[in-house]
Amino acid sequence: MIKKKTKITSIELADMAGVSQSTVSRSFSPSSPVAKKTREKVKKIADMIGYQPNAMARSLITQKSNMVGIVISNVTTNPFYPEVLDLLSRKFQGYGQKVMLFSVHRNQNLDDILPQLLEYQVDGILITATTLSSEMAFECERWGTPVTLFNRYIPGSNASWFCCDNIAGGRKVAQLFLDSGHKRPAYIAGVEDTSTSMDRERGFLQVMDNNGLKILRGIGNYNYNDAYNAAIHMIDCSEPADAIFCANDIMAIGALDAVRSTMGMKVPDDISIIGFDDIPMASWPSFNLTTVRQPVNQMVDGSVKDLISRIKKPETTPNQNVIKGELVYRGSARIPDKSLS
Repeated sequence: MIKKKTKITSIELADMAGVSQSTVSRSFSPSSPVAKKTREKVKKIADMIGYQPNAMARSLITQKSNMVGIVISNVTTNPFYPEVLDLLSRKFQGYGQKVMLFSVHRNQNLDDILPQLLEYQVDGILITATTLSSEMAFECERWGTPVTLFNRYIPGSNASWFCCDNIAGGRKVAQLFLDSGHKRPAYIAGVEDTSTSMDRERGFLQVMDNNGLKILRGIGNYNYNDAYNAAIHMIDCSEPADAIFCANDIMAIGALDAVRSTMGMKVPDDISIIGFDDIPMASWPSFNLTTVRQPVNQMVDGSVKDLISRIKKPETTPNQNVIKGELVYRGSARIPDKSLS
């Protein structure tokens, strides 16, 4: 029978290294002030004796868990968010923060779920692909837990946010359709109550209204199948669309497949289709999707730096940033001559 190895305690390690127990704890926290030689000495002895730091015990001493909570939905249905989650996790780890992931369903009330996350004593919360009320944002701040939103915003709240300029993105798409000579534009919305879908539609409508054009409208709920069906309805009618703007790329891919395989149309000769996000699939030759690229790296960098800053200095003023995206020209939309100059 194999004898179970006895765990080495931080007190024993402190005695062996000739330092205090609190110095041992700080040596395993990247952001804590410890002399380089002392940190190296403690870690060398820890490796020799097989010591593993107790993160929960250390958090009781430092009053910091070195853990942030990321709340996300759509992680399995929208390829945009797994990439974002990977970037966020690696950035936080670079600051010595561990990540606790909370995945929520679209129909779940985040205000009810967030108190569960606070029970884990996370140092800060980053929310993406979902939103919460301004009241709950204030409640988090009251408990000393800063909140940063990624690609969402809460007007009038004290939360930070880093968003793509979705209204400007919608305007760019509308202007391209107009410059390309389209007369029957259409919009496939995401989930109706999301700020991203509403803002993209708002920008799109502003330009179309100013030019006297009405739009066809469908709902794709940010998924392939619903967008596929919505696109068919927009074509199989008395005044079919000749250009479709989708609130994200996965819906645009659904619309592309619908008009080509089911309706037998040529893209972009018969119809133009544009998405939003610039997921990796958008550049695949089979789709070659024209889309609005979100400034993901800037949004991730800003979100992480902001949350880390407010964890360290709670009095830091929240940042509320809107960053412009880029219209990426590929083969799914007609391009006017002036766009090529």
